[in-house]
Amino acid sequence: MSLAELSIYLSLFEKDQRLTVWHFAILTAILYLGYRQGQRKTIKVSRSKIMSLSHIATLPTYHKYFKDLQQMGYIKYTPSYHPGYKSEIEILV
Repeated sequence: MSLAELSIYLSLFEKDQRLTVWHFAILTAILYLGYRQGQRKTIKVSRSKIMSLSHIATLPTYHKYFKDLQQMGYIKYTPSYHPGYKSEIEILV
């Protein structure tokens, strides 16, 4: 993922009036992880890393806004139930 692609994603998110600062924090954390991994669409994540990067401290807050992003069609979450493998998030926009 390039800086230009990050800018395009953020421009798309900016136009959606439904998104709050918490949604933006989670999306920005996911995009940052994608940038670091060099991935464009499918990004390996962990809840703790997203929470840390987005500065969300409580599980209920994280789960509420993370679920919202799935329902709004921004991301598709594929959990990994294996402790040695990270879960994946696919950016759908």
